[in-house]
Amino acid sequence: SVPLLLRGRTDTAALGRAVDEVVRRHEALRTVFAAVDGEPVQVIRPAAPGVLSVVELSGLAPDAAADEAGRLAEAERVRPFDLERGPLFRATLVRFGAEDAALLLSVHHVVSDGWSMGVLERELWALYGAFSRGEGSPLPELAFQYGDYAAWQRAWLRGETLERQAGYWRGRLEGAPP
Repeated sequence: SVPLLLRGRTDTAALGRAVDEVVRRHEALRTVFAAVDGEPVQVIRPAAPGVLSVVELSGLAPDAAADEAGRLAEAERVRPFDLERGPLFRATLVRFGAEDAALLLSVHHVVSDGWSMGVLERELWALYGAFSRGEGSPLPELAFQYGDYAAWQRAWLRGETLERQAGYWRGRLEGAPP
């Protein structure tokens, strides 16, 4: 879970639209893993609006709002993901008032890594900026998805290439604890 503090007035509609667009752009964020004959199978769900949930704490005293926000952030951090039903990406906006908020982004590591989170955050803020100004998306459509890369890598990683790569890692991990 990644908490991001937002200062200044947050355009909730623009932020919700930006989150929805990031999820639409990236199949991995819409992926779940169903079991078919006991084996996991990747299922990419269609994009649907309304990914962002909003929690309003502006009615609470500042100290109570801060305590509740901390509780919500911790609850989100430990909230389990359901790999079969999803979602494996969640976004919650916690509003403290007109000028302060926190955005909680939670992504299961099976569909994203640390480097990818940087990409998602950059896209989210680029989209939010454009949408809050009433503009369209400034981002080009993606030429390929992670699944395309995985298929390319699987096709490349065969025969001698596979043996060379496996040999490298066997050597690097030799003597490591089981």
